Amino acid sequence: MKVKGALGRLVVMIVAAGLVGAAIAFPLVGGAGVVAGQVADSAVGSTSDLESGVMPAATTVTDSAGTPIAYLFDQYRIPVPADRISPAMKAAIVAIEDRRFFEHGGFDPLGAARALVNNSNGGATQGASTLTEQYVKNYDLYVAARTEAERRAAVAPSYARKLKEAELAISLDHRVSKDDILADYLNIVYFGNGAYGVGAAAQAYFGTTADRLTVAQAALLAGMVQSPTEYDPIQHPEAATGRRNVVIEQLRQQGSVDAGQAAAAAAEPLGVAAVPTAPAEGCIGAGDAGFFCSYVVSYLAQSGITQDQLESGGFTIRTTLDRGALDKLKAAVDGQVPPTQPHVADVISVITPGADGHHVLAMAANRTYGNKPGQSSYGLPYVPENMGAGSVYKIFTAATALEQGALGINTVIPVPPSGYTSPIYRGPSGTPIPVRNDGNYADQLPLTDALAESPNTAFVKLEETTGVPPVVDMAERLGLTSLATTPASRAPGAPSIGDVARRQRQASFTLGVSPTSSLELANVMATLASHGTWCPPSPVLSVTDRSGVPVTVTQPACKQVLDPGIADTLMNGLSRDDAPGGTSAAAAGSEGWDRPVAAKTGTTQEYKSAAFVGATPQLAGAAIVFDDSNAPRPICDGTPPFSCGSGNIYGGKVPARTWYRGVGDILAGQPVVPLPPPDPRYLGQQP
Repeated sequence: MKVKGALGRLVVMIVAAGLVGAAIAFPLVGGAGVVAGQVADSAVGSTSDLESGVMPAATTVTDSAGTPIAYLFDQYRIPVPADRISPAMKAAIVAIEDRRFFEHGGFDPLGAARALVNNSNGGATQGASTLTEQYVKNYDLYVAARTEAERRAAVAPSYARKLKEAELAISLDHRVSKDDILADYLNIVYFGNGAYGVGAAAQAYFGTTADRLTVAQAALLAGMVQSPTEYDPIQHPEAATGRRNVVIEQLRQQGSVDAGQAAAAAAEPLGVAAVPTAPAEGCIGAGDAGFFCSYVVSYLAQSGITQDQLESGGFTIRTTLDRGALDKLKAAVDGQVPPTQPHVADVISVITPGADGHHVLAMAANRTYGNKPGQSSYGLPYVPENMGAGSVYKIFTAATALEQGALGINTVIPVPPSGYTSPIYRGPSGTPIPVRNDGNYADQLPLTDALAESPNTAFVKLEETTGVPPVVDMAERLGLTSLATTPASRAPGAPSIGDVARRQRQASFTLGVSPTSSLELANVMATLASHGTWCPPSPVLSVTDRSGVPVTVTQPACKQVLDPGIADTLMNGLSRDDAPGGTSAAAAGSEGWDRPVAAKTGTTQEYKSAAFVGATPQLAGAAIVFDDSNAPRPICDGTPPFSCGSGNIYGGKVPARTWYRGVGDILAGQPVVPLPPPDPRYLGQQP
């Protein structure tokens, strides 16, 4: 009788192994029933893929102290080398799954012949696979397969698949040590409850590591491999106990443990965790650090490390996050606006300035990070919100005027009355429209006082002198990098937000109508506090691969974007916002603020957002309150703030209180450091 195809090749392999009798005893019925269900070859291309032993591993994201805050993975797996897996675990899996593992050459002809006989009346349903073959199958399923069709092929009941596994297993056995094959198998197999591999299983079920697994623990895990669902120790403890004890008995019969050890292990309780599951996947599991974690992922993507790489690469990412600072910022935002308050988001970002880097210390939002109703996974603190930051942008006009030499920080500037019609302030049709102030002001003010009191007409008038494009340029240089990007809502290739403002000579730019984020504004203040040195707002201290080798994270280099004298002078010139007459004086007093601070408030025209920025020599930060719904409405100040018809929110209210409380609590106990003195070159006339 001539046997063709995959079945025939299996028989040849058995015959070649010297088991002719067993092969002949197999009733070769032929026909469709024997070869039914044959599928394409494994997605594993060669033994070189299998030899590597490299498989998907979870990436760990930590805070600055090295404490994990999140795990990024597609499969929660913690690969461990052979010497970090307990002997009991190795013995248990061999005892129950492949007792001839150390004798055969990757393919066990005796087991294969037995399977052929048992499966003669149907497709290839009985496995009898060696651990090496199982490793091939699992590698195919969990690593090599990229499509659903390939995943189905990896587990299809066909002789074609069995043959491919056997051939690869034999080749692998000749090239890789038994101990490494065993470790690779234990690292890849699924143990249920989201735990892939023995490292993850040891942690999920017993809160331990693979090298510390006891005989009883190892027996439980080894027994679960056959069916993680059927032998789930939480859902089916009796079945799991019975299966565990079968493994223990196999260990006794094979001499891995003696009778006393077997009896003691069988008498132990299962001892598994009450909820033996893998940690939550992604930034959802980071809790209050979710927004920061999300920014880390976005930041690394810009440097070339993709989401897919993070979910399978086994990196360790040590971030700049200060957990204590986060807790204080979270308390500050929630204290002003409860997480469930509709239409009102309160966000804050804090950065440590420095000429060699701007590290993001923490960021927080009053929203709970997540995907459930009432939660948000949108990057509220770092993705630009559309309503703008109001008069905070007057900082850019003042900086431009100082740089152009038009005036000094003490120069008295005109304050036209409310309703002033500027030749450069025009509506969409080109018709001049009046500029209005929110309050009454003196006809003239020193620039320092104008920054503190914030009359709109004064800065539109000043912008007539500086020109709009240089002010937009200044904003980009100091940290509003999103101005150089095109919003996703616009067609690819459309001009950036900044380009539109420059081309149209948008005099409203100084009034803060352009989208921005608390992170960008915090970095603006960090640039000023760093004596005019801009650096990207970095959330990462280091990245290492699964072997502990450092990974380079590419980012723009720090650069001097503003004369240090101008930066220091402007910091000093912004120092009166918390003083009597300043727009945040009441907020500073209510929160007990008692340090020198460079600060500025901002409110948008329709009261849909308001902002506060501030910096000390140690910290720079920004808080924004805005309507985060799909249909933004004005916000009214209250306890808590609420969505309303007209609005009366101001940067000196909720945003300033959030900032003074959060940053004040972070700085508590630290030395009070004065602001830098102004540079005499940029003082101008005395008031």
